[in-house]
This record gives sequence, structure tokens and C-alpha cells, in this order.
Amino acid sequence: MNNFNYLIKYNTQSKVIKNRSTKLHKNPQKKGICLKVYSIKPKKPNSANRKISKVRITSNNFIILSKIPGEAHNLQVHSTVLIKGGRSRDLIGVRYTTVRGKYDLLGVKNRKKSRSLYGVKRINK
Repeated sequence: MNNFNYLIKYNTQSKVIKNRSTKLHKNPQKKGICLKVYSIKPKKPNSANRKISKVRITSNNFIILSKIPGEAHNLQVHSTVLIKGGRSRDLIGVRYTTVRGKYDLLGVKNRKKSRSLYGVKRINK
């Protein structure tokens, strides 16, 4: 802990926390429309092609890149999706993620574990 005279002399300020998902305007999710759906290669140590979509956010007309999580998707151009923050570290310029199981993007088929991330309802036996 700094002493009192040091704090008076140098007037330390708390660190400003930067928001990385700026295009959502402090909202947890936003609705968007797909402009293009394609796959790209990740950065160096990884190799599998990742599926991403170019999305126009409906409320503010920003165009962003968002990752489509999970295996196999049914997205097409003009599909409606829900966007949340969360970057993909091995994809350059991708700072957002699409939410599975909402609007036109269906959940992952035959998913048993981590169902909430992939939009799958619980199967009652």
C-alpha cells in the first residue's frame, strides 16, 4: 500500500476496462442477418477450417464476422441469427459468436454434453 503523501503527489487512477465487443453497444446479444456464410483457415498451429458468417446487425447496420460453433449448421444468406460477444483466438478479426438454437440457426444434432452452448434441449427418458 502506498503512503498518503505519495497518493496526493501522484494521484493514481484506476485502470479503464476496455469493452472488446463494441458493436453490440453494451447489450448482451443482438439480432442480425447473414450476408455471407463461408469457412476460413485459423492461425498457425491449428489447421481445421472454421465456419464463420458475415452478419449485418439490424439495429445499427454494423457488419461483423461471427463464428458458428459446433458441427454442421443450416445457415444461408438472409438467415436471421442472434449474435453474442466472445472472440475466437485462432481466427483473425472474429470477435463475435452466433447463438445456436435461436432464430434460423438450429442446435447441434445428437449432442449429449455441453448442450447449453449448442442449443440442444434435454431429452427426458
